[in-house]
Amino acid sequence: MIRVFIADDHAMVRMGMRQVLHEIGGFEVVGEASNGREVLNSPLVDTCDVLVLDLSLPRVTGTEVLRRLHARRPQLPIVVHSMYPEEQLAKRSIAAGAVAYVSKERAPEALVEAIRSAVSTPRYELMQRAAGEVASGGAPHDELTPREHQVFMRLLAGATVAEIAAELNVHSCTVSNHFAKIRGKLGVQSIADLVRYAYGAGLIDAEPR
Repeated sequence: MIRVFIADDHAMVRMGMRQVLHEIGGFEVVGEASNGREVLNSPLVDTCDVLVLDLSLPRVTGTEVLRRLHARRPQLPIVVHSMYPEEQLAKRSIAAGAVAYVSKERAPEALVEAIRSAVSTPRYELMQRAAGEVASGGAPHDELTPREHQVFMRLLAGATVAEIAAELNVHSCTVSNHFAKIRGKLGVQSIADLVRYAYGAGLIDAEPR
C-alpha cells in the first residue's frame, strides 16, 4: 500500500485524485492540505510515502514548500502536479528536489504512474530520467536563480512585494533586490514589462492590455 499525501488548493482536484487512487487500488491517501502552511505543519507528511504537490498553493507557495521539505526530509519523494506545462517548470522543480513533474493537462494515469515510480525506482535513476525528459533551456528566464524564479512567478500571479516577503519569511528589501536582479536579467523595467515578457515567452496565456 502506497501512502499518499495530496497538497492542492482545489477541493475538486483533491477529491478527483483521491477517487482515482481508490478505484485503482494499492494507494492510501493519508492526508490532504489546501495551502502551503498546512503542508509544512502537518505531521501526516512525515508518515507518507509520496507527496503530490501543486505549485500554486496559497499562503506558502508550492515552490517554497518543495524547497523546505526537500531540506527537511530529502528522501521524501515529491511529485509535482501543476497546471503549467512540463517545459515551463519541470526542469526547475526537479532541480529543487522533486522526483517527477506531471502537468494537470495529462491523463490521470500519468500521475498514477509517477507516484508508483517515485516509490519503486531509485531516486537518482528517477531524477536522471526526469531531467532527460525535459528540454534544455536557453531563454533569459532560464538564467534566474531558483529564488529569483520563485519571486518572478509570484509577481506574475499578482502578488505584491510585501505578500511575497511574508510567504518566503524574508524582508521586503530582499524581495525588492530579487526583483531588481530579475529586471536586469530579463531586460525589463516594470511589472507590466515583466508580464509582457512572460506572455512572449509563453509563460502565461493572456497579454496585458
